[in-house]
Amino acid sequence: MRNALLPAAVLSLLACAALAQQAPAEPADPLPSIIVLLSDDAGFADFGFQPGCAADCRELTPRIDSLAAAGARFTDACATGAVCSPTRAGLLTGRYQQRFGHERNIPAGSMTAGLDPAERTLGDRLGALGLATGYVGKWHLGYADAFHPNRRGFAHFHGLLQGSRPYGTIERDAPHQVLQVNGKLQPEAGYVTDRFGDAAAAFVKEHAKEPFVLFVSFTAPHGPLQPLAADLATVPESVPAQRRKNLGLLVGLDRAVGRILDAVEEAGIRDRTLVVFTNDNGGQVQTGADNGPLRGAKGTLYEGGIRVPLAVRWPQRIRPGTVVTTPVALFDLLPTFVAATGARVDADWRLDGRDLLPLLAGDPGAVGERALFFRTNGPKGPVAMRRGVHKLVYERNRAGSAPELYDLSRDPGEASNLAAAEPERLAAMLAEIATWEAQLVDPRW
Repeated sequence: MRNALLPAAVLSLLACAALAQQAPAEPADPLPSIIVLLSDDAGFADFGFQPGCAADCRELTPRIDSLAAAGARFTDACATGAVCSPTRAGLLTGRYQQRFGHERNIPAGSMTAGLDPAERTLGDRLGALGLATGYVGKWHLGYADAFHPNRRGFAHFHGLLQGSRPYGTIERDAPHQVLQVNGKLQPEAGYVTDRFGDAAAAFVKEHAKEPFVLFVSFTAPHGPLQPLAADLATVPESVPAQRRKNLGLLVGLDRAVGRILDAVEEAGIRDRTLVVFTNDNGGQVQTGADNGPLRGAKGTLYEGGIRVPLAVRWPQRIRPGTVVTTPVALFDLLPTFVAATGARVDADWRLDGRDLLPLLAGDPGAVGERALFFRTNGPKGPVAMRRGVHKLVYERNRAGSAPELYDLSRDPGEASNLAAAEPERLAAMLAEIATWEAQLVDPRW
């Protein structure tokens, strides 16, 4: 009897093994969606989530502030440039923009200047990993067809090519200022900040069932200072006029961000969506921005020209209320996004940025100490470097200038020059700058 049953038992085991082999594997975590929200020329202290936010702006940006409350904020984040276009070039490529000559703003009307076609963008990298790609808002990386967002990794573009424009309607004889959708100029109607918010929310809704990356580049609060009357009315009349208009633009910005966040909620994808809010460079104090305790402003390499607010929300991975004090740069976002998809950065990409996910998970030493470099206007222009708490600034374009050294942990306002007291550290940092500059090319325009 036992010998008769044995074949049946063996067959049963074989059948079970076959079924096990055919059973589907456990599904991998779905790719996240990624949204980057970029303001323009806002001050370091102009948002409620920033500890140095003044009383006049503390309650004006609740939707933006909610990202930091529900996720993380970075105390020492910086842009790789001090003005609009170079910063965007560095952010989108994950590389020092000086490596490919994108060191100055695009000359007005130039049809030859633009983001080097040999460089690959955030859209290129994430699109190749299976994410739908969209860009809404200000481009400012070239006007010619070769530089168009649709040719730089973004399948959908709803925005303007120029660096700024009025917030209301304009004449259509300024095609680089007119909003377009994938090359088709759109009717002039409505308030630009709201138009960007609506376009971004529509993209979220359209792509809610698939992973996507959406880059939203607002013009607010870049000049001209043209807030809606209703937005201006929310800012106390006691605030100085120019500052009040700037804050009115931020009220409109916060509303537009809210529309995008609402679209994420309504689509049911909040938990799997990584949202980043930051600014393109230091605040433009000439139009009313406030950089708090930081020295300098947009266009300079002091902290007020390069340090930016940065908040990141990703419910699946980031604990609410996280604070990251490690110095980071905006070119770190691209490798962070790649890591968020579970992919690896290829060494052939030659990225300068690093994955920030370990920092966001609570490991302050994950990135390790590194040097961050800054330069504007070529090898004879201002240069700066940060390593750990120390910052070197050398305004080589200014007659009689000498390298300056600061300890940002004690002196974020860069008021106490330590150059004379620490000559060895100064010399070592100057040597590092020289090594870095030897890898760069001259500005292409």
